[in-house]
Amino acid sequence: MPELTNINKLPPRATFYYYKNEKDAASTDRSKSPFIKFLNGKWDFKIKKNPYEATESGLNSGKWSKIEVPGNWTMQGFGRPHYTNVQMPFKNLPPSVPKDNPTGIYRTTFTLPSNWKKRRTVIHFGGCEGVLYVYVNKKAVGMNKDARTPAEFDISKVLKSGKNEVICVVVKWSDATFLEDQDHWWQAGIQREVYIYSTSTPHIQDLFVKATFKDNYKKAEIDVCVKIGFPGEKHFKKPVSISLIDSTGKIVVKSNIEAISYVNTERKYLLNIKNPVLWNAEAPYLYSIVIVHGKGSKREIVSTKFGFREIKIENRNLLINGKRVMIRGVNRHDHDDTKGKYISREVMEKDLKVMKNFNINAVRTSHYPNDPYWLELCDKYGLYIVDEANLEAHAFYHELCRDNRYTSAFLERAVNMVERDKNHPSVIFWSLGNESGYGPNHDAMANWIRGYDNTRPIHYEGATADWSKGRSATDVICPMYPSIEKIVKWAKTPGKNEDRPLIMCEFSHAMGNSNGSFADYWEAIEKYPGLQGGYIWEWLDHGIKKKTKDGKEYWAYGGDFGDFPNDANFVADGVVWPDRTAHPGLYEVKYIYQPVKVEAVNLHSGLVKITNKNFFTDLTRLNGKWELIIDGKYIMGGFLPKLTVAPGKSKIFKLKYSEKLTGKSGEKYINFVFSHVENKYWASAGAEVAAEQLVFPESKVVKSGNKKINPRIAKTKKMISVVFGELTAKFNIEKGFLVFFGKEENIITEGPKLNIWRAAVDNDGIKLVPQRNTVLKKWKELGLPSVELRLKRAKLVWKNGKAAVVITHTGSGRKKWTDFKHIQEYTFCSGKMQIKNKIILGKGINDIPRAGVVLKIKEGFEDLVWNGRGPWENYSDRKSSAKLGIYSGTVTEQYVPYIMPQEHGHKTDTRWFSLSGKKNVLVVAGQPTFEFNVSHFSDGDLFKATHTIDLKPRKETIVHIDHAHRGLGTMSCGPDTLDKYKLLKNKYEFTYTVGID
Repeated sequence: MPELTNINKLPPRATFYYYKNEKDAASTDRSKSPFIKFLNGKWDFKIKKNPYEATESGLNSGKWSKIEVPGNWTMQGFGRPHYTNVQMPFKNLPPSVPKDNPTGIYRTTFTLPSNWKKRRTVIHFGGCEGVLYVYVNKKAVGMNKDARTPAEFDISKVLKSGKNEVICVVVKWSDATFLEDQDHWWQAGIQREVYIYSTSTPHIQDLFVKATFKDNYKKAEIDVCVKIGFPGEKHFKKPVSISLIDSTGKIVVKSNIEAISYVNTERKYLLNIKNPVLWNAEAPYLYSIVIVHGKGSKREIVSTKFGFREIKIENRNLLINGKRVMIRGVNRHDHDDTKGKYISREVMEKDLKVMKNFNINAVRTSHYPNDPYWLELCDKYGLYIVDEANLEAHAFYHELCRDNRYTSAFLERAVNMVERDKNHPSVIFWSLGNESGYGPNHDAMANWIRGYDNTRPIHYEGATADWSKGRSATDVICPMYPSIEKIVKWAKTPGKNEDRPLIMCEFSHAMGNSNGSFADYWEAIEKYPGLQGGYIWEWLDHGIKKKTKDGKEYWAYGGDFGDFPNDANFVADGVVWPDRTAHPGLYEVKYIYQPVKVEAVNLHSGLVKITNKNFFTDLTRLNGKWELIIDGKYIMGGFLPKLTVAPGKSKIFKLKYSEKLTGKSGEKYINFVFSHVENKYWASAGAEVAAEQLVFPESKVVKSGNKKINPRIAKTKKMISVVFGELTAKFNIEKGFLVFFGKEENIITEGPKLNIWRAAVDNDGIKLVPQRNTVLKKWKELGLPSVELRLKRAKLVWKNGKAAVVITHTGSGRKKWTDFKHIQEYTFCSGKMQIKNKIILGKGINDIPRAGVVLKIKEGFEDLVWNGRGPWENYSDRKSSAKLGIYSGTVTEQYVPYIMPQEHGHKTDTRWFSLSGKKNVLVVAGQPTFEFNVSHFSDGDLFKATHTIDLKPRKETIVHIDHAHRGLGTMSCGPDTLDKYKLLKNKYEFTYTVGID
């Protein structure tokens, strides 16, 4: 019965608490309230197959187990989590649900504090996945279906002295389930905190604080709407005082109102203030508002934090306090790898700290209101929030938004969200939900919100399937995964009377090794008016921690719990792992989102331009440091002067070095690092905020000298042996491969061989699901995962009196031997061997993963040094954050443990790299540059594996030397790799050297 959304639930209200005195209230610290008692902890629990087994008469019968509340029972050994994206986990059509419908029964007890006995008592459930039925002392109290906003019930009349019993029945599936199809794990149970609280009667039921501004924000008027609840009383008189208190504890303004007769339950009060300190995400200043209702011992005192800020949309601009702000955002689901959808305060704090450290300034709460504490953190430390209603009907996208049986549920979910979160300054948009089509039910939501809160715009992607429409339901064009070409075209020609900005609600799908072309998106965003940023999909890989029988831990995904149907690893699509460790792609995000831009003016003279990309704060909160590097060596450096650069402005700075230094030949660049001057909640003083590298315009990579020598050559029918200096190279000319390279020991145990394959990244095609229009499908049809080589010829030739070994192979993975042709020409120099390569693609072969060779290096060559981009992995379309330099590590350390094993660890713009063993150092150098990858896993190992525990490191090292490597793109859910990062030629030529030091 979708029309029935709750029974006896109290009207939704803002999050606030009741205090004994004004001082405690001003802190808004609920631990100082004597009128709240938490019921979190161990509860009794049992589970039934369906709700018919959970009759009122049998609620207390049978054996009880123990369970943690809050927490999902599906994460505590009762049932299992289940992942689907769009499809429902069962076949029923709405509003019907399966007969087998897991039903949990919870039980706990509490004793009412003695000073509450003549007061009103309410029980609060922050969120419960499934239909919640509540019984207190065997009396039915109420029911609720919205899983992500609070359900509160007045239990005053059913309480007794001494011990009170609470029993909750939670039914997993209901007609409301079809509105919570949110591309996440299906869980069940009480997943947010439970407490009881006490109020006086009559009491302050709710409060709503808004502000309007005059004189360019120098004057503000605060509108405080107080709603009084007074069960059993129709008329009464009580005085009210309202205080605005700044962050130092000083009362800025106080209004005392004499006793007023309340004929209605709602009353508005106005306070005026001059020169308010404005709230924004860069400098999130908060005031406290304390409201005292009544006198003497019967006073009731409540409070809320408040930030002065204004949101407007004008001329295709989102304005915050009159400033056009770029949304450097990310989507965030609630997820804990051991607790499911219960997110502790500590985990929320960790999320915020990591986001702030990586320059994220905005979050979309996909796809439901997050825990109120999350919004407290965002208010306090500064993040802009799109607050999204608990609504996604993806499986029935076009149906439920037009189904009048669901109208009340749609509307209630908007009301629940707005009423709870209306006083949070961090909330800058109300979102009507996600992927639920567009229909009259959405218009009902939008109309109610507009009539209730005129201080925030509305956001809804579903209303702009046609970007020129949907104005009644969205004040912003907020598409999912548009191409760069499409958003640029819109920015140039937005349409008649279009005044809405375009802010992508989801883009840069971060599944596995991803976030290709992030810099390209932002180049367009910053260039074209009307484009104002977006929200990466998404923050977190939603892997669930699991163990093998022998105790090895890994992160599981859809299907790993026997859950069917499922959508496999599509749930692992974040920029951080489940433990909140950053993916390499997040460093690219940090760089693109950073608040500082450095540009060359005249590097020889030391002149650079620094631009402040903040919108409200200058750069004096940062220290700047620079260093001059020539041919990989530190020459000199220093600190920048005080960064007095206003928001959005630029300033020229002069670095103190001699032009004689920069006039030297070689590869020259300057590195800049900007760090916090003072400690922050999320970072210590000295922590890096931004970095930049400027390369001198005439700087060139110097090719290493390759003076060819006359080697000693021995040739048989099967072998060519070449001795050049201390090195020996042997070639099997029957098979056409190098079989020995080294001094006394063979270092290259296999290869170099043609390699055009990579272990597909998720954006190539999700390998556990059927391939449709993916490049992985095409590559598999072409046989690229299993290319075999046939020797065409191997011969010794002489050029200009110098010896060369030329080997030609053809290759195919489908027995069509014209697919690939690979020619290698080996020449011999002092201390190294030069290898020229030509790769020719046959008819119909293009857009391959890579063009290069693969080698195997004997065990023991573990220590890696390279001159190129680093320190993290980087690819042609995701390398802006990876600076040129000389880096070191081990081969093992280059492994990137994506939840679904795939291509990783790549490095671009490499000049040379070395691998060190006990006696020798293998050095590979470009002519002039190349890309490379070293690993203890082969492409085959990675492509075959479906979990990290499937991978068993090889003793040898697999080395990829690539002339070109396809970009990453975002095609798992979004546009494919841009053409400029694809391998679309039919011929590739490159040269590199291999030597031993």
